[in-house]
Amino acid sequence: MPSFDHGGVNIAYLDDGEGDPIVLVHGFASNKNVNWVYPSWLSELKRAGRRVIAIDNRGHGESAKLYDPADYGLAAMAADVIALMDHLAIDRADVMGYSLGGRITATLARECPERVRAAILGGIGSGLVKGGGPGETVAQALEAPSLDDVSDPVGRVFRAFADQTRSDRKALAACLRGSRLLMSEQEAARIAVPVLIAVGTADDVAGSAHELSGMIPGSEVLDIPRRDHMRAVGDRVYKEGVVDFLARRP
Repeated sequence: MPSFDHGGVNIAYLDDGEGDPIVLVHGFASNKNVNWVYPSWLSELKRAGRRVIAIDNRGHGESAKLYDPADYGLAAMAADVIALMDHLAIDRADVMGYSLGGRITATLARECPERVRAAILGGIGSGLVKGGGPGETVAQALEAPSLDDVSDPVGRVFRAFADQTRSDRKALAACLRGSRLLMSEQEAARIAVPVLIAVGTADDVAGSAHELSGMIPGSEVLDIPRRDHMRAVGDRVYKEGVVDFLARRP
């Protein structure tokens, strides 16, 4: 898998297909394969005529593992995405992120609108501003000796997922502690690129998609029926809605 160096941090990625580029940014404790390749996003977007670039966020997948929470600020992780675009000589692209990747994408859309043609915020709603989702109990679950030592139900879900993806749990705990900065309503209102907010209707992690849409002028909502945070990722409604949004966006 190709990779490049960004400020001493090795970042892995995939680059496949031809056409307008779209950059995919995965969620916490996931990676480019689990979030995008295995659920058939890569093949779906290529079939829609897109060049697909997917990053392994720092601390995840095949990218470098760092153990200081200070290395995982949203600005630093967003800068990795811009550095990847620079590495591939891509001036402007659509960007889709899921969960933590959605928070990174929102940061990019706000701070680097000249690089983001449109933003798709998957698995993140009002939690972008109001918080919620995995917190310190999840970090502690990741650091526990085994899954049997974890009693917190949310912690158990993320610990089991991290074990399934064979992730570096110490790096994930640092990432979780370092990437929890919230966006203010005023900052969200500054996002001016076309935005689609896609959240499962049974998602109790992301917060309300419709509430976030009320904060981001002109944004659209895609409700993913009867899907929770984990199961919405590969849903057909999500894929079809994204392809339609990309076909319509300016």
